[in-house]
Amino acid sequence: MRRRDFMSKGALAGGGAIIGVGGAGAKEYDRGKILNYNSNMEYRPLGKTGLMVSAVCLGGHWKRLQTVLGAGFQGEGYSEPDFQNVNSGPFLKNRTEVVSRAIDVGINYVDACAGPEILAYAKALKGRRQKMYFGYSWHVRESRFAEFQQSKALLRGLDEGMKEAGLDYIDVWRISLPMNRITSLAELTRVEEGAVEALEMAKKQGKVRFTGVSTHNRTWLASLIRQYPKNIEVVLFPYTAATKELPEESVFDAIKEFNVGVFGIKPFADNSLFVGDSSPGNPHAAEDDRRARMALRYILSNPAISAPIPGLISMQQVDNAAKAVMERRQLDLTEKAELEQASRRMWANLRPQYRWLRDWEYV
Repeated sequence: MRRRDFMSKGALAGGGAIIGVGGAGAKEYDRGKILNYNSNMEYRPLGKTGLMVSAVCLGGHWKRLQTVLGAGFQGEGYSEPDFQNVNSGPFLKNRTEVVSRAIDVGINYVDACAGPEILAYAKALKGRRQKMYFGYSWHVRESRFAEFQQSKALLRGLDEGMKEAGLDYIDVWRISLPMNRITSLAELTRVEEGAVEALEMAKKQGKVRFTGVSTHNRTWLASLIRQYPKNIEVVLFPYTAATKELPEESVFDAIKEFNVGVFGIKPFADNSLFVGDSSPGNPHAAEDDRRARMALRYILSNPAISAPIPGLISMQQVDNAAKAVMERRQLDLTEKAELEQASRRMWANLRPQYRWLRDWEYV
């Protein structure tokens, strides 16, 4: 939707070269400058930032972590109980072990998109920030909430979050934009201008290195990329095992035109891709590991994706994700049929609060 057509057509509806395993263009980049380089990992450019990120990165959520820590554990990364988890010994041990294994296999970016995640991963990375880039979005202090839609409030929220987490700087600040329907051009303009001004000021102040946004609305996202190319360096949006690029009017048209880095969230569609419960040794573990690897391989077959960012709850899941990068990229006919069948089941099994993901089957 063109911006000038906003009022007549209604409100926005919700909704390169690589290095390493299977990679090409290795001579174009100095491997010594790649953060936490591992020859068994693939690295891809994060758009125009100049950063090279691992082909699979670490997402912030820790869904299903109760299968590892026990039935008494509550939280998924962004809920109220998670603020208590940040002070829990067993929880922090798990997060530290997962981050350590991620570093071991060459993963060099973690994305924290809620207060508890920021606090947890800041602790897990203490003393080794030089090993991983840190993506930041304290979503309740950002544009999803009306009181944080002005630049001054956004910057205040950023300062408060960085102080609480003990962060001196952030590698990527990507502001979480509203998920609900925007009802007027005035509201749209206010949200956009507030976010962009805050991103620009934070970068000038040296608090953040690179900037961008996350949104669940592809039309708005494409408009933002074209309207603010200097500020939208990185974007995050859903890209699942069944997502397909539209042949016309795709968000990737703008992404490619302005060389924007892309992190694909929800690669496993809220774990609805899987049959088992993710508990260690469950009878479906091998099948689910295979599905996870096929999904990651499928997503990485789109060269415009810098990296999918699955939330990983165990060292074994980290190893499985790294194994996917090392496997043959293109799915054969049998694998394609298997993943398509699993994806149909995935869509059917989405939890009610995640049925909006179906809107991202085509981008």
